[in-house]
Amino acid sequence: MGLFEKLTKKAKEERQRIVLPEGTEPRTLTAADRIITEGIADVILIGDPKEIADAAAELSLTNICKARIVNPADEKVIDKYAPIYFDLRKKKGITIEEARVMTANPLYLGCLMIKNGDADGQVAGALNTTGNVLRAAFQVVKTKPGINSVSGAFVMLLPENSPFGEDGILVFADCAVIPDPDAAQLAEIALSAADTARDIAGITPRIALLSFSTKGSAKHERVEKVIEATKMLQESHPELLVDGELQADAALVPGVAKQKAPGSALEGRADVLIFPSLETGNIAYKLVQRLAGVQAVGPILQGLAAPVNDLSRGCFPEDIYKTIIITCNQAIGAKHA
Repeated sequence: MGLFEKLTKKAKEERQRIVLPEGTEPRTLTAADRIITEGIADVILIGDPKEIADAAAELSLTNICKARIVNPADEKVIDKYAPIYFDLRKKKGITIEEARVMTANPLYLGCLMIKNGDADGQVAGALNTTGNVLRAAFQVVKTKPGINSVSGAFVMLLPENSPFGEDGILVFADCAVIPDPDAAQLAEIALSAADTARDIAGITPRIALLSFSTKGSAKHERVEKVIEATKMLQESHPELLVDGELQADAALVPGVAKQKAPGSALEGRADVLIFPSLETGNIAYKLVQRLAGVQAVGPILQGLAAPVNDLSRGCFPEDIYKTIIITCNQAIGAKHA
């Protein structure tokens, strides 16, 4: 059974309520119809009911009528959720009138539904920029307790006979959000990536914090940052299997690990790779994806109190479909944490 087959099965077993704020967007509706048809999740569409019905009819979608539709222009909806946003932002000087305006924004309304316990996760970005999607999530959903940083991971699906990772699966982070994380942020990225490894990749996290140095082979402030982050993790979460600073080969190849890091608990069998900067993580996942023909699943946003995932504006219905499945599994993992 492949990764998405496993994730789909799990989602069906513990159905989650997923908000799609871009409820009239054709690709989103196509993906939503498939999700409903296959019984993967309970779909909540935000948008004008007539526009949604017309768009669904034009696309010949037969199951959109089974989605819950929330009209952001409905005064009763605004009355219910605007006070929640007002309470969250009143210290920033927002008025209740301004809160009502923001609540009518589908991105914010979806997050407010999550905050109020009326939904479990949100998927958006087919029409909206990453900045707008994340801004609503930061302001309303916020981060998990003990986590201040939201980051982005990719699950890399290597060939089945690959000697790397667990069952040919690796998690790369951060590849999408924080340009130059400090030591504390690196430690938080690693913690969030451990959740992604368990909830999405279905693997036991063996975390390597990467550098251009292995166990003091080079001296530099960028190396010190990785060493500090590793110590933070080992002291605060001794239950995690984590080591650093390690070069990539020392993290992934047992023979190299014996030579370069003979005392490493990872023994060259890492499956979660934490990169020291966004540029290294982003470059690495794209090189592996293109040169080795590896499937890269993501970016998966991690660190939020409830899952909110961002799409590329050039995405296809299949991308949205898979992102909804990932979001369901993140929501399930959060409930069992």
